[in-house]
Amino acid sequence: MRDGVMKKVLLLTTGGTIAARESGQGLTPGIHCEDLLHMLPELKDYFQIDSQDILNLDSSNIQPEEWQYIAQIVAEKLPYYDGIIITHGTDTMAYTASALSYMLQNLQKPVVLTGAQIPIERMFTDAKRNLQTAFAAVDQGIKGVTIAFDDKIINGCRAVKVRTMGFNAFESISAPYIGEVSADGLHIYHRQTKDTREPFCLKKELCADVFLLKLIPGTNPQIFDRLKEMKYRGIVIEAFGAGGTHFERRNLIPKLRELVESGISIVACSQCLYEKSDFSLYEVGRKLLECGIIPGRDMTTEAIVTKLMWALGQTEDPQKVREIFKTDYAGEVTLENQ
Repeated sequence: MRDGVMKKVLLLTTGGTIAARESGQGLTPGIHCEDLLHMLPELKDYFQIDSQDILNLDSSNIQPEEWQYIAQIVAEKLPYYDGIIITHGTDTMAYTASALSYMLQNLQKPVVLTGAQIPIERMFTDAKRNLQTAFAAVDQGIKGVTIAFDDKIINGCRAVKVRTMGFNAFESISAPYIGEVSADGLHIYHRQTKDTREPFCLKKELCADVFLLKLIPGTNPQIFDRLKEMKYRGIVIEAFGAGGTHFERRNLIPKLRELVESGISIVACSQCLYEKSDFSLYEVGRKLLECGIIPGRDMTTEAIVTKLMWALGQTEDPQKVREIFKTDYAGEVTLENQ
């Protein structure tokens, strides 16, 4: 509640650990949206809340089709609410958040994803605190797609899950946290979304024909023949260090050039989690630039994969895909001096 006015919030649930119960075959989603809200009765003293179960999936089963479905519902409901909160499993939450960041263009309201490492009905659960943080993000009017987790607000296309068990499961990679909760409330460090006069619009077209390849020493160049045969339209390569691949003995460069010349878009980034890739530093990186790959700069792998799916959903022209990767849509990339 700000200035004595209750914010109107829509809670959308998709399953995940936060809503999980023991099934006899392991944890599986089984708690509905009203049950979640019943466990945090204090929220109704501060917010007008509507809720809707839209999926009931472990996030490992959430794929591009579900991203489109979620984006469609958000676009339809957003005009009637001050913000939308989406509960989601943690394993693919960063992918969903990144995909929504591109599909929900010119977003000027909060869309907050959250979840939990421990189901909400269990002792020591982090679910309640994470939901409270998500509602605080809406209350503060933090525009754009974000993730609320472990008392922190993270840009949705800068978040990466880095821990399987710790409550601090997500970190903001190569970008500061947007905000953080402490004993005296939610502190906002910066607001990510630029004000725009462009109207909000939904651009949900995606192409799922994108493959992610993490290079290892000795990667066989023939893998790229197989990817071409499988009709992938885009490839993301996690290269070594600041950006490079081997070209001695097992030379990958001719195959990569062949794919680019055939119209396949290839984006390369670093396997290193932090800091930017720079393919101009070393010969092993410059050879990749020379064969036509698109540099991923300081984007996360999740942000690159989903951006490539989204770009290929907007156009079949590889040059336009390249232009899309030169554009910062939601704070996913640092472009200056690149």
